[in-house]
Amino acid sequence: MTPFIVFSTRAYDYLRDALAIELGAEVGQVERRTFPDGEHYLRLLSETEGQHVVLVGGTIGDADTLEVFDLASAIVKYGARSLTLVVPYFGYATMERAVKSGEVVTAKSRARLLSAIPNGDAPNRVLLFDVHTEGLPYYFEGTTVPMHVYGKPLITELVRTHGGPVEDLVLACTDAGRAKWVESLANDMGVPASFVFKRRIAGDKTQVTAVSAQVEGKNVVIYDDMIRTGGSLVGAAEAYRSAGAKRITAVTTHGLFPGDSLAKIQASGLFDHLACTDSHPRAGTLASPFLTVASSAKLFAEKIVRNTPHG
Repeated sequence: MTPFIVFSTRAYDYLRDALAIELGAEVGQVERRTFPDGEHYLRLLSETEGQHVVLVGGTIGDADTLEVFDLASAIVKYGARSLTLVVPYFGYATMERAVKSGEVVTAKSRARLLSAIPNGDAPNRVLLFDVHTEGLPYYFEGTTVPMHVYGKPLITELVRTHGGPVEDLVLACTDAGRAKWVESLANDMGVPASFVFKRRIAGDKTQVTAVSAQVEGKNVVIYDDMIRTGGSLVGAAEAYRSAGAKRITAVTTHGLFPGDSLAKIQASGLFDHLACTDSHPRAGTLASPFLTVASSAKLFAEKIVRNTPHG
């Protein structure tokens, strides 16, 4: 196997360590300090010259995004043979187009920033995980090569583990926007798919008007690619419960759960269990008997190995 060294931003140390184990790689060390005026000092303590380097860092906030850029630029400057950016969660994914005049398409500007990282001997690769918008990889420019890592194998495993017997299972989503993805997953698993129909009643408020499949007496697993506050998730769960669902579980790729969102979801009493991947650092800090957090390291390692030149 091609030897690698794996670095990460501070927030993603946990995934760096898991990925290094999967790759049989060295863990790259970084010295960090913060000056009294708030400026940050970074120094690579591990050698990168001639190495195939992996840098793990989601754009989960502005400071984190700049840390990705700064570390990546230094890794290349100090002689990395190749650089692979692992971006488990791409922030501002819902800001992928301008709806009102003058709006900043932040997803595009973040992609442009990462595209500005210098290349080593080979073009930089960016691994994106279950992006919210299919067109997002096309925002990357120049020689940067975006690659999509699909979480379906991991999501399928979570659904099978927490959804109960297949003969009693219905795979569902919060709205028609995820219907194709959920239908594909349901077909792979050989189970029915369902989604809710919504009607906008005022501003950002919606009302569920119908459920598309028979869920009475069934175990319903709701999939959404991203759960933030859980408002849409709870609304969908209420509809499935009203339609007779026996048991409801939610599975997501990206569990953000800001503030007390997870506590509110649990307090709704609608869900037996939630499960997500470790794509966002917040999820790992909230893992509990109610919330299962599964590692994405194996999926990233497989993609990295398949797409890195040998030697």
